[in-house]
Amino acid sequence: MPHLGFMLLLALALGASLGAAFPRDALKKSCSLSKYQFLVPHELKAVQKMKEQFEDIMLLSDRKCNTRLFHRKWNIAELSVPDRVMLVEAELDLATAMLMLPADPAFSKTRQQPLTFLTQAREDLRGCVATEAPSHQPSGKLRHWLQKLQTAKKTETTGCLEASAILHLFQMLNDLRCAALREQCT
Repeated sequence: MPHLGFMLLLALALGASLGAAFPRDALKKSCSLSKYQFLVPHELKAVQKMKEQFEDIMLLSDRKCNTRLFHRKWNIAELSVPDRVMLVEAELDLATAMLMLPADPAFSKTRQQPLTFLTQAREDLRGCVATEAPSHQPSGKLRHWLQKLQTAKKTETTGCLEASAILHLFQMLNDLRCAALREQCT
């Protein structure tokens, strides 16, 4: 019986020393995008409502935009998982920046829920980039698209960037789902 007590004491000591070797904060900071594999219907409805309201606003304006930022000759499924995460992070950076612009009070209210959701997703993606691939270099496809995004930010009007981001939100959400799958997606 004393032998069993010694073994239990040894196991407790070993557990405590391993707990000190792996801080709890390090375990919490792992990358988990699984909640984006299947988007919640009320989030999708909020995005749809916002997009429809924005399209109605667009009908009343005379914006002429040339940006084809979201018309890519490749599919996100062709990218590696770290590239997917970097792509969606950049897309969500643009979307959240555009949704934070001053707007009509009715539209400001409609965009609150999608903005909150997209901001949280962007922060989760940033955590993944920081923990899983801090030194990852983007592929040629992604690097070219990121350069195209930077050029668009410098050359396009804010209104055109806003329209491009909002009108392509469902593509971004699909890209987010694909990044969350961590395997082949379609």
